[in-house]
Amino acid sequence: MIGGYITHYFKTKAHNEMEIRAPNSKKLSLREPGDITAYCKKFKPDFIINSAIASIDSDPELTLQVNYLGSINLARVAVSLNIPYIYISTAATLPPGENLTEEDHLPLNQALSNYAKSKLMTELTLRHMHETQGLDYTIIRMAIVYGEHDHKIQGVQRLLFSIVDDSMPFLLTKKGVRHSYSNANKLPCFVHHIIENRKEFSGQLFNFVDPEPVELHKLILKIKALVSAKSPREIYIPYPVAKLGKNFMNWLFKYLSGIGVKARLPAELMFLDSFYRTQTLSAEKLKKSSFTDPNPEASIYTELPAIIQYYLTRWEHLNLIPSLAENFFSPEEEMAEQFLRTPGELMNKMHREHIGPLSDLH
Repeated sequence: MIGGYITHYFKTKAHNEMEIRAPNSKKLSLREPGDITAYCKKFKPDFIINSAIASIDSDPELTLQVNYLGSINLARVAVSLNIPYIYISTAATLPPGENLTEEDHLPLNQALSNYAKSKLMTELTLRHMHETQGLDYTIIRMAIVYGEHDHKIQGVQRLLFSIVDDSMPFLLTKKGVRHSYSNANKLPCFVHHIIENRKEFSGQLFNFVDPEPVELHKLILKIKALVSAKSPREIYIPYPVAKLGKNFMNWLFKYLSGIGVKARLPAELMFLDSFYRTQTLSAEKLKKSSFTDPNPEASIYTELPAIIQYYLTRWEHLNLIPSLAENFFSPEEEMAEQFLRTPGELMNKMHREHIGPLSDLH
């Protein structure tokens, strides 16, 4: 989602200033150092933005190759070409707590998840390369990202899907737990700004989060109200019970895989303890920088209606959820209703009115 927002921004709003390239893994695999070298030798970029990650539940080898070694090989290219390197990191590198600053991070040890470990190692190595080799880098640390146009069901979308799908009967959190959120739509503006103001942002890490954190249970209940869902009920499941349930489901899925039934828990459940612990990031350094927030009033709450409209419409079209015809997010177009109820009539109407040559191409 982050890469998509950045690419769209530079191809639409900044296309007169820069030509952006967004190679997929078939054109440039971060697992292959030769791919990186050959691609950058061919196109000679003026800067590099790295928003690529392996899935958060990937095995150690893939996570190491993509998230860490691939990221560092891109940084080595940046040093060789003497160009800026912008790296998108994550609050998974931080401990729980309130008002966490850019200097805070978890201790690097084997207890960390593969995802958190790889992202933290990259943060630390980029700092080392800046100090020892003069790498011109900026790290942008994101919290829980919200926005549209993500084709995966993960993060905030996983929460929304669980509510719409009635798969969250009770609240897996407790009152008072707060988290920071990051607006994906604002990020490209920040990336553009730091590219144009290298002296201020070189060698720096910034928490890119909304100023006000959000209570998780209030967000869940707000989504429930907007989609007119019956669950989750306002019953708070204690953490030990939630963890026991997670362990049981892991055991059950492992057992089922032994008899040929493939199933797995959502990857986000590796962060189950975060549902019960506050983690808020300080936005003070970002606020004091020269960057101007393009939409300071925007928050997860102001964007929720559009986010829900987008994802529920998409999931309905993909038959991932039942049609919500009687609820807030029903399909409103007459053609969609005709397609559902009277496809023959729709086809005949198309034959009469909508299959002639396109006048714009004459």
